[in-house]
Amino acid sequence: MGYQVLARKWRPRSFEELVGQAHVLQALINALNQNRLHHAYLFTGTRGVGKTTIARIFAKCLNCEKGVSARPCGECVACIEINEGRFVDLIEVDAASRTKVEDTRELLDNVQYAPTMGRYKVYLIDEVHMLSTHSFNALLKTLEEPPAHVKFLLATTDPQKLPVTILSRCLQFSLKSMSPERIVDYLEVVLTGEKIAYDAQGLWQIAISADGSMRDALSLADQAIAFGNGRICESEVSAMLGTIDRGQVMRMVRALASGDAAVVIETVSELADYAPDYLTVLDDMLSLLHRVAIAQAVPSAIDNSIGDREKVLELASAMRAEDVQLYYQVGLVGKKDLPLAPDPRSGFEMAMLRMLAFRPDAAPLDNGVLGAGVRELATGADSTEEPEPEPEPEPEPEPEPEPEPEPEPEPEPEPEPEPEPEPEPEPEPEPEPEPEPEPEPEPEPEPEPEPEPEPEPEPEPEPEPEPVLLVENVDKQNCLVDSVADDELAASEYLAEVEEHIPLSAYEDAIIAEELNDSSSEVLRGAGQDFPSPLNHDGVVQEEPHTVPGAALMDVMVEDKKLPLNDLSASSWIAVFRSLVIGGVTGTLGSHCEYVAHSANTMSLRLDSQRSTLYNEMHRERIEKVLSDYFDKPLCLQVEVGVIETETPASWREQKIHERLEQAKSSIRSDPNVLLLIDHFSALVLDDSIEPVGNIIS
Repeated sequence: MGYQVLARKWRPRSFEELVGQAHVLQALINALNQNRLHHAYLFTGTRGVGKTTIARIFAKCLNCEKGVSARPCGECVACIEINEGRFVDLIEVDAASRTKVEDTRELLDNVQYAPTMGRYKVYLIDEVHMLSTHSFNALLKTLEEPPAHVKFLLATTDPQKLPVTILSRCLQFSLKSMSPERIVDYLEVVLTGEKIAYDAQGLWQIAISADGSMRDALSLADQAIAFGNGRICESEVSAMLGTIDRGQVMRMVRALASGDAAVVIETVSELADYAPDYLTVLDDMLSLLHRVAIAQAVPSAIDNSIGDREKVLELASAMRAEDVQLYYQVGLVGKKDLPLAPDPRSGFEMAMLRMLAFRPDAAPLDNGVLGAGVRELATGADSTEEPEPEPEPEPEPEPEPEPEPEPEPEPEPEPEPEPEPEPEPEPEPEPEPEPEPEPEPEPEPEPEPEPEPEPEPEPEPEPEPEPVLLVENVDKQNCLVDSVADDELAASEYLAEVEEHIPLSAYEDAIIAEELNDSSSEVLRGAGQDFPSPLNHDGVVQEEPHTVPGAALMDVMVEDKKLPLNDLSASSWIAVFRSLVIGGVTGTLGSHCEYVAHSANTMSLRLDSQRSTLYNEMHRERIEKVLSDYFDKPLCLQVEVGVIETETPASWREQKIHERLEQAKSSIRSDPNVLLLIDHFSALVLDDSIEPVGNIIS
């Protein structure tokens, strides 16, 4: 006898041998044991999950010579002939090739005759959804009231195409797709029985490619055996399927976790050697990141359905939860952008680099860089503005009310870069403006020139020479202020763009980072406001007030908050925690901890049990490191989960926010302008729209 393919050779012969579909088997076995048999059954499900196999086993149970039972003997003539596919009372019809109504009528003409050998005449119609509408109409009456000796077993992969009149006349059983883990287990049984060498990773690749179909998995196993010359191994299966090794995806995620762009680009170059479908690679990465996120949140929930449980747990311990969420979100956006890229590889590389660029820990670095740039502009402005007050002719503007027009040729040498105003005084030689000392009170030079049509433009040149220097200084000051404002605006727009792309989950309740950003933004705003108006009411340039550089002020603020470990208590814990530089999920968890006790080298905290879902050993180690750096000594941190009894940094901050909001509402309600609007226009104050101005935490 010739070679028989694995899918046929290892087709189950009884319900006990069937893999999966327990929900279907339970109903059929109970119906057979209790002899409560329906006249029509409909089996639905994807290809290769056991629809035809279950129908054949069910036919065998009905016609076994030892009686109707859920366990046919397998030895009688009926059982043997059904196994061999030649039982005369099992009529198998391929609806895909017999769609005409004439074929259906010819089939139904023989329904009235009794079975030849068996107890029941069984009609097994595969792909029944392919029948035409007329064929369904011809089948309806017989399907509703068939003879007692006839059973209809229908199978389809697309039940939505069946008329509801057919569905209502059948008992419908939906078969599930096979999980990769179940497919691998069955392949191991088959290959062990066939005495074929294999490795587990090769079987996992076959199981994943089978996409829930056991028949597809057995067919791929046959192909892999032929490709590997009698054995199945991972590298040969990958080559046969034309897919990339899953280890490549794992290495790509590890490269992202390292945060090194050079390693990421190198890994992409290695990946490009396989000429992969980058959209599929992104899908595989998203699937892996999803499993990593589950492993971080609920480690016990991660299964070994893809054969990489240990590696996933290793990645989960090496990556931060906020990073995983960010990478997943950027990957989803990258899938939409990939078709728009010049080529798939460049689109994939940009998605990887975007993941690194918008990592949560990169945001404070960018803030620091931009803040330093703004501070440099502020200090640079001070240095540039200082020499400008040097032209001591500034007091000379005082003689402005004096009629003498040219006491100020002296300041002209100072603004050397602007000799252009010199030609303006050319109209001075005209004697006409001189007789105008009468309008010397220059607060009203404009009304007087109006009666005089021609001399009007000429009197203006006389006062112009005096404020020439002032105008030039004012222009310089304004240009400087505008340039600093433009730089600050560009910096704020950049930060806004960065924050727009970072998912909210990466900053969820990042309390400490927000407080530090608030305090640093105040310093920057202070530095940005160090540019007063260059002129006072008298038209004299004001000197710049001296300000403390932002970085130095931050250092003073942090230093003032440091407390020795011996002075640490439940009341001072909040101040200590606010001085720590820690953000993300770790910062959120730390803010929900209360102080318990401490000794020379140990410290105990209690975490709110309602906030402990994401807590793991990695967060404890990070808090421990930050506290050790703060107190300048190694500490052993112990964190217990329980009910909070005292105030935590998070509850303290919520209380402060509530107080500031109430103050803001009270201020609005008592504002005389608001009261005036309410009295005259019946205005309403929307409390939900009121927000406190400035830093919430004072």
